[in-house]
Amino acid sequence: MTTYRIKTLNAISKVGLGRLPEQGYEIGPEVADPHALLLRSANLHDVPVPSSLLAVARAGAGVNNIPVEEYSALGIPVFNTPGANANAVKELVVAAIFLAARNIVPAAAFAHRLDGDAASMNKAVEAGKKEFVGFELPGRTLAVIGLGAIGVEVANAASSLGMRVVGYDPAVTVEHAWKLSSRVERVTVLEALLGQADIVTVHVPLLDATRGLIGASEVAAMRDDAVLVNFSRAPIVEEEAVIDALTSGHLRGYVCDFPSPSLNKRPKVVTLPHLGASTAEAEENCAAMAVDELHAYLQDGVIRNSVNFPEADLPRSRAEISRLAIANSNVPNMVGQISTLLAEAGLNIADLLNKSRGELAYTLIDVEGVVGEELVDSVRGIEGVLACRVV
Repeated sequence: MTTYRIKTLNAISKVGLGRLPEQGYEIGPEVADPHALLLRSANLHDVPVPSSLLAVARAGAGVNNIPVEEYSALGIPVFNTPGANANAVKELVVAAIFLAARNIVPAAAFAHRLDGDAASMNKAVEAGKKEFVGFELPGRTLAVIGLGAIGVEVANAASSLGMRVVGYDPAVTVEHAWKLSSRVERVTVLEALLGQADIVTVHVPLLDATRGLIGASEVAAMRDDAVLVNFSRAPIVEEEAVIDALTSGHLRGYVCDFPSPSLNKRPKVVTLPHLGASTAEAEENCAAMAVDELHAYLQDGVIRNSVNFPEADLPRSRAEISRLAIANSNVPNMVGQISTLLAEAGLNIADLLNKSRGELAYTLIDVEGVVGEELVDSVRGIEGVLACRVV
């Protein structure tokens, strides 16, 4: 029986780790020659890739701390946990909207600074509270940029609070579209969405295409006295553009999860210390999903929630079947070449699944009989094959 070694690079919830079978797994921070890496925020850029490595899983949604292209070239799937922390982030975003609407942070700071006896405090409260007059949410318009797992939950929650909600996501999936409240309006032009919102919240992953998504022109397109909320990633919003708009009075406020020297202690800005997914429940959910993904891949070659390889789930038909799991470039006749090698080895194909995603493809082949190492080496020798193993 194969013992799979999983190296943890951050503290991972015991609830998640407990989902692995007691037998057949070695897991911990000191594991050598790992078959898999399990992490949260550890930075893998410029870290040598172990020759034993088969998979990487992040207990979280964003993977900008992982060199995905490097792993793709080696045939190593990178997993994430979309939706596992969605409720935690949604709750904090809703809280951020209230913080901005009611000026809660500066008001609390004002109250904290009060001194003297009860009479003098009451006098100061009555004189000072007019500086913190806010607005109520019903009837206000919230713009949600990105209708993934988190964006959909934020949109639905805001709608239930009586807000008018407009959403923008040119690549929204059918799954997320089904979960979106029918009261949420879809807008296909970003500038049109920005111009009608009292509050704008961003929920997109950090990619080359989304870096600086909210820049000077987008901020200028926002309604005067609007609030911008960013609980995705800091570089999605250009800080200087926001600071200029806050200074000029164009924007009412900026609430984000990413403190910086430019934003710290600035009026009209509320920064939180990256608390989006910082709940016990979210950490447990993310760890459980990541562990399940690694278990399915290591044991059966099944791919679920990979950011670089296609979804691939082929049920095993019976125990005596051998399974080949092959990662390859998405090129013509790959399955044909592999089938030829199996035929030459006298092995019959019992079942087969081939999926592609952009330039990458993944194939699961169940064969009747034993697949020897010589055949595996022959498959690995096919031009375009990135990785091959028997599971």
